[in-house]
Amino acid sequence: MATVTSTAVLERRRFGRGGPVSGSGGSAVRATRETLRERLGLPHPDPAWWAWAVAGVMGLLAGVLRFVNLGRPDSLAFDETYYVKQAYSYLLVGHELSVTESPTPIPEGEDDTYANDLFNSGTLDVFDRTPDFVVHPPLGKWMIAAGMQIDPDDTFFWRFSAAVVGTLSVVLIVLVARRLLGSTLLGGVAGLLLAVDGHHIVHSRTSLLDIFLSFWILVAFAFLLADRFQARERLAERVAQGLSAGTLSPYGPWLGWRPFRLLAGVSLGAACATKWSGLYVLAALGLLTVLWDLDARRRAGVRRWFVGGLVRDSWVAFLAMVPVAFVVYLASWFGWFRAPDSYNRTWAAENPEQAVSWLPDSLAGLWQYHVSAYDFHTGINTVDNEHPYMSNPWSWLVMGRPTSFFYQGQADGVTGCGADACTRAVTSLGNPVVWWGGALAVVVVALAWVLRQDWRAGAILVPFAASYLPWFMYQERTIFTFYAIAFTPFLVLALTYALGLVLGPATASADRRLWGAVGAGAVVVAAVGCLLFFYPVWTAELITTDEWRLRMWWPSWV
Repeated sequence: MATVTSTAVLERRRFGRGGPVSGSGGSAVRATRETLRERLGLPHPDPAWWAWAVAGVMGLLAGVLRFVNLGRPDSLAFDETYYVKQAYSYLLVGHELSVTESPTPIPEGEDDTYANDLFNSGTLDVFDRTPDFVVHPPLGKWMIAAGMQIDPDDTFFWRFSAAVVGTLSVVLIVLVARRLLGSTLLGGVAGLLLAVDGHHIVHSRTSLLDIFLSFWILVAFAFLLADRFQARERLAERVAQGLSAGTLSPYGPWLGWRPFRLLAGVSLGAACATKWSGLYVLAALGLLTVLWDLDARRRAGVRRWFVGGLVRDSWVAFLAMVPVAFVVYLASWFGWFRAPDSYNRTWAAENPEQAVSWLPDSLAGLWQYHVSAYDFHTGINTVDNEHPYMSNPWSWLVMGRPTSFFYQGQADGVTGCGADACTRAVTSLGNPVVWWGGALAVVVVALAWVLRQDWRAGAILVPFAASYLPWFMYQERTIFTFYAIAFTPFLVLALTYALGLVLGPATASADRRLWGAVGAGAVVVAAVGCLLFFYPVWTAELITTDEWRLRMWWPSWV
């Protein structure tokens, strides 16, 4: 600890109790900077080569689990009936087209599967060239289309983009956990737990929008985490220099250009451009990064840290994230803007008395499009739109009602398993160890945030809550457990955090670490065991119906 001089006493009076040590000369600046870095939770080195190696190994494992037999089932599964066909229409005309209806009457109460049957058989152009009204933004479908561009006739490439982002998510969570928790071992644990989670595997092998939403939220979180440490390094440097020169403002220094926060804004814009629920995460993470800045100024001893954070950080954070996210969102509609016959494209010209007068016709039409989509979303209720796999968010963490994405049994002519009754199934069922353990871990993390004031616990809970809690506002809406994929990476981070507590600190006794390693290791081994057991019902593997029933532990899983 540097000796406190009379100058330092004056600085302490100016910047508050425990303020930075001041002095003269380069050595004094360096000493003050190091003191500040310690208070700000630094140093925090970037991951070394072995952390990248662990991320690569976990990514390889995730890739094998996600890409092998990716084309199975060899037909549209669950809501792929919407998103894969819409993605293909993007390749044709740049926007959604309505599908051709069956030329023969459909019996009352039955669905029209004519377009699906054609699409599954290889006739991909199943559209009648009239624009279709859809209720989700375009980016996720463009990402699906990017994979289909390679070979739209192969079901492998229908799901290629989902498998790519699912695999990248595992690589990324290793690096995020390493930076957040300061342990390459825990980074590897987080990567392994996400790699073997069935909910994540199923979404990575199915072209729905939610895996892309989950990916962009995780990317944004990674950028904000990098920004947090970069900003604190700058703050320590500039406060130390300002103290030495006697020029430090009571509000603290400007921190300048922060590219990681801008990239977070881009990523959150991409999340919103995939599904509107990304808006909740944009608001939550925007608030979180401002709170981090306020805390940094307080810890650095800035006298007017609260006002300084509001004046010098908050509005910059807003500009770096909200307008940027809006521009990215708007840009995702480029196909709609480019096509003169896209849905509602000419609505303003046809309805001038209803259009927003100060908007250009194209934007007025897009605004009306969004009004209609919002009305649709809020109008989906459990009375008029009952679905056999709808579920209440109260049950999501324990996987009370997982969604069946695909099922074929004896009645569908499935044979070849060596038994009288055979089954192929894809059930969006989470790894029980990850999800049931994660549910308990969320409580542990919440207590750690409140009782220990551990910022890492708060960092995990904020995006988790922003992706999960808003669904409780829609109790009358038809919603599904598979929406939970948006917060799955943060559930894994919560479980990893809790396992880190079980493992114990590096300074603990050898016996404490040994028993901690046994306890934490048992959880990880159990999760891998569940992977081996449940993998057939995550990937449409041919098994006997009795083997399928053996994996349906609760009646509500069927």
